[in-house]
Amino acid sequence: MIRLAAILLAGTMLAGCNAATRLAEIGRGPRLSEIENPTQTPEYRPVSMPMPQAREPVPNANSLWRPGARAFFRDQRAAQVGDIVTVLVSIRDEAQLANSSTRSRDNSESLGLPAMLGLESSINRILPNSVSASNLVSGNSTSGSTGTGQIQRNETVTLRVAAVVTQVLPNGNLVVGARQEVRVNNELRDLGIAGVIRPQDIQSDNTVRHDRMAEARISYIGRGMLSDVQQPRYGQQLLDIILPF
Repeated sequence: MIRLAAILLAGTMLAGCNAATRLAEIGRGPRLSEIENPTQTPEYRPVSMPMPQAREPVPNANSLWRPGARAFFRDQRAAQVGDIVTVLVSIRDEAQLANSSTRSRDNSESLGLPAMLGLESSINRILPNSVSASNLVSGNSTSGSTGTGQIQRNETVTLRVAAVVTQVLPNGNLVVGARQEVRVNNELRDLGIAGVIRPQDIQSDNTVRHDRMAEARISYIGRGMLSDVQQPRYGQQLLDIILPF
């Protein structure tokens, strides 16, 4: 009961905070977030990845090529903390699954004691006279289940967003993060991207495809009047979580 009360109280406080925010935005729509340093946000966590062993570059006399360099001439592609790289998101996912199952089982059990050292004749001293030693326990059960499921999903997302390099890993890979907000009338679209990319995968126009990004986290959500009416109220969401039926 204490845990349930705590959950209800938390849900009430969350709904109250959301209601206060919505009341403050009446007549002018959702407010855009301030531009801030991604590494200073509470949810920022430095990335730790497995690193290859470091190798000392061997100098080569009478050569303009420096061992360990990724290019002969310096380019303008992102390479350091604070640099900007454009992430190209082009997701076209299709999934179709179908399955069916049928299960049935019949059980029958019978237990008796027709003879046991002559003690079977004394069983009625303990049990009522209607009990027969040759048929003490008899039971049967029948169960069956039939299930059918089908999943069909088709998703298409095409986006371009500029990301900022927030960390350079020891092996040279870049940790990037991006957040973009677009408000149209009273509806706000919030796009977030985070992941790890290799400098070699950055194209000459300083772009990188999302499928070359490791540990990619891509979110595209909306806030505003239309998004609000398209989801259940907080009370209903809370009941959907805690009710077992």
